[in-house]
Amino acid sequence: MPGDPDGGVRSVMRAIDMLDLFDERNLRYTTRELVERTGLAKTTVLRLVGTLEQRGLLWTGPDGRIAAGPGLLRWARLAHAVWQVPEAARAVMRELVADTAETVNLYVRADAVRVCVAQEEGPQRLRHVVNTGDEMVLWGGAASKVLLIGADDATLLRVAAASPYGPAHVDRLRAQVRDAGERGHAVSHGEREHGASGVAAPVFGRTGQTPVAALAVGGPTARFTDAAVRGFTGSVVRAARRISEIGLDPTGGAPAAPFPGEPR
Repeated sequence: MPGDPDGGVRSVMRAIDMLDLFDERNLRYTTRELVERTGLAKTTVLRLVGTLEQRGLLWTGPDGRIAAGPGLLRWARLAHAVWQVPEAARAVMRELVADTAETVNLYVRADAVRVCVAQEEGPQRLRHVVNTGDEMVLWGGAASKVLLIGADDATLLRVAAASPYGPAHVDRLRAQVRDAGERGHAVSHGEREHGASGVAAPVFGRTGQTPVAALAVGGPTARFTDAAVRGFTGSVVRAARRISEIGLDPTGGAPAAPFPGEPR
């Protein structure tokens, strides 16, 4: 972008990274806090905040603290309209909760991360908390293995490189993904977070070849005994097949086409 000393793409990424700092636990920041969190110069932070305020994406209150802006409400409505999961699929998720007594999440892959697009909470007091809209790593977790079924080597290498183990993790990741594809499900214990376990199965789109989503149950590892996992696996696989039959439409749910960045 001519005239932009940071470069257009870098400025956009910095702005997005700044927006990512805001969540339910961090609703407001001072300019100084944003400088500390971003590691950017104060002048750069002020410029980014000013630009985002012009578009309504940030808002500076009377106390000088910066919060999410009202312009994000429109984006939230748009995202809700596009990614709303059909009620019939929600009903299947609720039945899965009743069957397993664990929290059920529906994930999709967005490039090198996975995003929770729907959740039905389990009845247990001790739960593994994932919020709808949260971005999570792809190098660990049962849902990740399922979502990577059919991914090419370049994608697997990028995902592995983002892990704590580095590019060398790609061989193990490739084997785990292949195993998930052959078995039709995946199980994980403490891969992404110590003490958390999960069982996931693929939800397929119209082609029936590449998963468009992963249906998963998750909770504390102590409850995911071998016997419990065997029961969970059957329930999750059956529920995922039912949701595949219901369909996740790209105009009203998760995309029923190859993932972003993959060949069509």
